[in-house]
Amino acid sequence: MAGSADGAAAEPPGLETQRREVEGLVQNHHLRAGDSWYLLDKRWYELWKEYVETGDQNSSSFPGQIDNTELFEDLESYHLRDGLVENEDFVLIPAEAWHKLLSWYGRAADQPPLERKVVDLPSTVKVEVYPVEIFLCLHSDMENVLTEKFSRADSIFAIQKTMRRLFEVPETAETRLWMKSSDTTCERLRNVHISVLESCLSSGMVLIMEMRNTDGTWPSSRPQIMNSMDEQDSYHGQPGVCGLTNLGNTCFMNSALQCLSNTPPLTEYFLCNGYLEELNFTNPLGMKGEIAEAYADVIKQMWSGRHYSVVPRIFKTKVGHFASQFLGYQQHDSQELLSFLLDGLHEDLNRVKNKEYIELRDADGRPDQAVAEEAWRNHRRRNDSVIVDIFHGLFKSTLVCPECHKVSVTFDPFCYLSVPLPVSKERVMEVFFVSLDPAAKPKQYRLVVPKAGKVSDLCLALSQLTNVPMIVADVFNHRFYKIYQADESLSCILDRDDIFVYELSRGSVEEDGDEVVLALYLRERSHYRDYGSGSSNYGTSLFGHPLLISTPRSLCSQEALYLYFLQRLSAGATVSEELPDASGSPQAARQQPSEEDEDGEEEVDKDEATPPSPQSSERQPKRKCCPTKRSKSLFSIQAVNSNGTTERGLGDAQPYVAIDWDPDMKKKHYNENEAEVWEGLRLALVDLQQCIELFTTVETLEEENPWYCPLCKKHQLATKKLDLWSLPEVLIIHLKRFSYTKYSREKLDTIVDFPLRDLDFSQFLLRKTDSDREPPSRYDLMAVSNHYGGLRDGHYTSYARNKDNGQWYYFDDSKVTYAREEQIVVS
Repeated sequence: MAGSADGAAAEPPGLETQRREVEGLVQNHHLRAGDSWYLLDKRWYELWKEYVETGDQNSSSFPGQIDNTELFEDLESYHLRDGLVENEDFVLIPAEAWHKLLSWYGRAADQPPLERKVVDLPSTVKVEVYPVEIFLCLHSDMENVLTEKFSRADSIFAIQKTMRRLFEVPETAETRLWMKSSDTTCERLRNVHISVLESCLSSGMVLIMEMRNTDGTWPSSRPQIMNSMDEQDSYHGQPGVCGLTNLGNTCFMNSALQCLSNTPPLTEYFLCNGYLEELNFTNPLGMKGEIAEAYADVIKQMWSGRHYSVVPRIFKTKVGHFASQFLGYQQHDSQELLSFLLDGLHEDLNRVKNKEYIELRDADGRPDQAVAEEAWRNHRRRNDSVIVDIFHGLFKSTLVCPECHKVSVTFDPFCYLSVPLPVSKERVMEVFFVSLDPAAKPKQYRLVVPKAGKVSDLCLALSQLTNVPMIVADVFNHRFYKIYQADESLSCILDRDDIFVYELSRGSVEEDGDEVVLALYLRERSHYRDYGSGSSNYGTSLFGHPLLISTPRSLCSQEALYLYFLQRLSAGATVSEELPDASGSPQAARQQPSEEDEDGEEEVDKDEATPPSPQSSERQPKRKCCPTKRSKSLFSIQAVNSNGTTERGLGDAQPYVAIDWDPDMKKKHYNENEAEVWEGLRLALVDLQQCIELFTTVETLEEENPWYCPLCKKHQLATKKLDLWSLPEVLIIHLKRFSYTKYSREKLDTIVDFPLRDLDFSQFLLRKTDSDREPPSRYDLMAVSNHYGGLRDGHYTSYARNKDNGQWYYFDDSKVTYAREEQIVVS
């Protein structure tokens, strides 16, 4: 017998044996999904049947080698001809029958075997004669297209493996696939474990593979770079130290993301691609893996070390798609977003694909340990994810019926502790007190004042500590944003406002007093004149903290005011002792003449009128009558408006004055760092442990939420007590600062003190163990989400500790700065 492409054919059995074996296999072999069947040319098969039925090995009907020439479009590509009909053009035989015929007769040289898979279609099981022919390419080189055939039963994962092999993609590279069905339409193939049939992938479509960039982005979602050099490409920073752009009132989202980003076990899980094998695309409670993927993209960008700031636009869109309350750009609660995100990540990564129904049982007198273990076991049978691994703990809930005293004990899982704050009719305000004594540094006080109080109540609270007359002002951007009257309400002062209280002399507060209160701004002149404004004046910029100074009315000249202001600044150690004064004393009545008379500036006549005018600092012509000269002044004095600009405002009742420093003189004689120092007092009113104690206190259920007693057979206002049974690896504590009642809505600004290390919960844990491995009960702080402002407005930021370098950072949307540990515990 002739040789074949598969080598010499074996000696065949008798013709009757051949017929019986092959026909038996064809007739009795059932179609099973995944099995291989083979196409055989109908003419060759009929000739073979005639040959074996004659029983004559010398018959003219001898078929020769298996020849499928008529089934191919051409003998170069060996593509199967379109429109072939079973039992007219070809027959299908099972793999075992094919291999017997091949071993007996061989096949024509170079012809490939026409192997086809059995596929399980929605309504039938059949041999897939025409597999799906797909064009394959890489996103980075879409001109290089390869054509491959795949069965509809093949998984997308199998195609992905084939593509990685064909295009020599490194094993370490993270890839994803896009299905392109037309010139304009592309769709992500998220679930690589479904089949070609389930993905609706059909012949003629293009499959594009892309690899994640080193900066954590994907080529397909990265904005086009217009310039040849992208600054992000050249930036290399500390991984994780990355801001998040505010997309419009999205600081609440950014704050929550920064806290989660700096949770080491969760971030490492995503950076190591642990999520890829655990994406749950079928969970009806999940988001088809899209929230987990969008979160992974943000984390990988933030921890690539290639970005100053990341724009979380795709993540925000996904969140809004699955949680309509976050659609648009309204303000929201950071804790609400965090709760949604943790739940979404859990369901998207739930390892339980089919949740079984479990009936919950009451304790009914059983030991706590047994009931708790049963509750946790039942929870893990339905909920098994990295979120449960890291964040879930167990409560013990005890309800007691007030009528029959039935005790109901259940154990419930939790993802975070929402702890109450003691509700008070008082508020704590932080203020900076500036003494009349220039040698005293400003002091920071935290004062307890009535929430519905007035500015006079604030002064009263501070006067118990200082016992002096005072004036209260809001300082913003180096100027007075507002100077308050004593009868104004404290509710108009927000927690984020910088409130300064200035001591006044008795002479400035009495009706017939001999002193006036001047608002004093510090300005620095630029080196160049402000030609662009059409003015010949020098440009100025405000710096430092402004002052409210009691000034004697008798100071009626520039010279007297200069010396008075100089004394106020120099004695406060903000002006260096090396003054341009021959006497070395800032209190000298007149300064001695200098050798050079710098820049030709001369002493102005002491009889100049006051208040000082904008022109008073301009260079004056030389006066021959002036008997005394002095060296160049540290600063000049200008009358200004409330904004600190030289143009006087017509309606300014409060006199404002600026002292303008020459840049060189300021650099030499003004110690700005020293001027910004103040003494701080910490008066924390509530300890975090107190909030936990309040959380575990017995309470009576409200009328809107009664408990159905199984013994009384009716709803009861039972007493309820929550206890902590077990705590998770990472504990989230939510301070319930937003208080909502039937009568009021408010934000509680109580200061809660907490340690940065070794927060001990052991006294609150009911679960005890005899084993060497104690349950988690001591915690170090990793991150804090801050809210500034009230119910209707506000801003979120966060503090977080980087897992790699141990440094604390302050995250304010796209801006990231170093933080000190003493900054972190704030109101």
